[in-house]
Amino acid sequence: MRQKVFFGWVVVAVAFGAVLLSAGVRSAPGVFLVPMLADSQSSFTRPVISAAIALGLVFFGIAAPVSGWLMDKFGPRRMMLVSMLLIATAMALSSRLSTEFELTWFWGALSGVATGITGGVLGATIANRWFHQRRSLVVGIFGAAGSAGQLIFVPTLNSLAVNIGWRNGALVLGLLALAMIVPILIFMRDSPSEIGIQPYGAIGGLESKTTKHIADKGIMRLVIRSPQFWLLAATFFVCGATSNGIIGTHFIAHTADHGIPLATASVMLSILGATNFAGSLASGWLCERYDPRKLLCIYYGFRGLSLLLLPVVTDSAIGLVLFSVMFGLDYIATVPPTIALCADTFGRKNVGTVYGWVFCAHQIGAASAAWLGGLARTFFGEYGSAFIVAGAIGLIAALLALMIRRSTTVSTLSFS
Repeated sequence: MRQKVFFGWVVVAVAFGAVLLSAGVRSAPGVFLVPMLADSQSSFTRPVISAAIALGLVFFGIAAPVSGWLMDKFGPRRMMLVSMLLIATAMALSSRLSTEFELTWFWGALSGVATGITGGVLGATIANRWFHQRRSLVVGIFGAAGSAGQLIFVPTLNSLAVNIGWRNGALVLGLLALAMIVPILIFMRDSPSEIGIQPYGAIGGLESKTTKHIADKGIMRLVIRSPQFWLLAATFFVCGATSNGIIGTHFIAHTADHGIPLATASVMLSILGATNFAGSLASGWLCERYDPRKLLCIYYGFRGLSLLLLPVVTDSAIGLVLFSVMFGLDYIATVPPTIALCADTFGRKNVGTVYGWVFCAHQIGAASAAWLGGLARTFFGEYGSAFIVAGAIGLIAALLALMIRRSTTVSTLSFS
């Protein structure tokens, strides 16, 4: 009997849920920052909370290449189960934290590792294992999962913080992670060969001898010699700094400084998430038709301009909506072209490892901006200067994107 629905789409649906939940957990620090400052059970300051959030972003990034390597070795299914168990543990412990040590290692490091396992390279790994055609579209879908997580969880977590407190809100996230284990156990599979089918659109012989050879010789030992890797890492560093780092962590706190209610700020983030959902899907579609380098240039340039605009429009509701739409359209739109360039340059079978390290650079940028943004607010009394710097480096990343060579570069590496 002819198979009506390719099973890879079932795998995508399950993984979509895991990525969505991870994105929701990662959005919690930005939503809970203000309630945590007012928590009578602790006396955390803004710099201390920002440092813990930054550490979580660093561990989120470090988890990506390790997770990519483990997924390549043991399969995504096991790593997804580990991720959900760790998220549940981190949220349960975070709901009871009272000391800076607990804040740093439970709310920061442990939650960073837990979400980094699925939030970093899972989508890229599944897209390249299960799809030879529609690969960039699938990557766009996983990017949309991240924005959908923000769209769904930001207002939900805000409501939980107001009605039952941020600590109980963290417990709710832990319970959702435990529930996610069920569909992973039932439906998740590691590869098409596990159920006796071929990847979607597979025609055979898609990997060149060069890319097979580089995999055999040890991918990262050779990749780090390529200028293309460092350009991809540099642009994705800026992506992390200007998205998760400054906006994801400090946007709500910035609007609070201007007297904007928490509920209104959450609505703005929801608008950002909605446009991001559309932008990520559109980016996956565009990557199959246009030069990924030019797309990255447009995305980073657009992002830089929107960040430069933010300090000027914060006191205007219309201005904030305009910013949310502009920024949202390219928040995660950078992911599909970056993954496409990693796969085309260093081989489809190496995406888990190579993109994992590129994503690590993303999270180092995010952590830097999260920490420095908190310091800027402490020293200058406002976030405006931090947003201006973020906008400037966004424009620099737009220029760097054009310097990336699109042609396969593995053939230029030395295998000696």
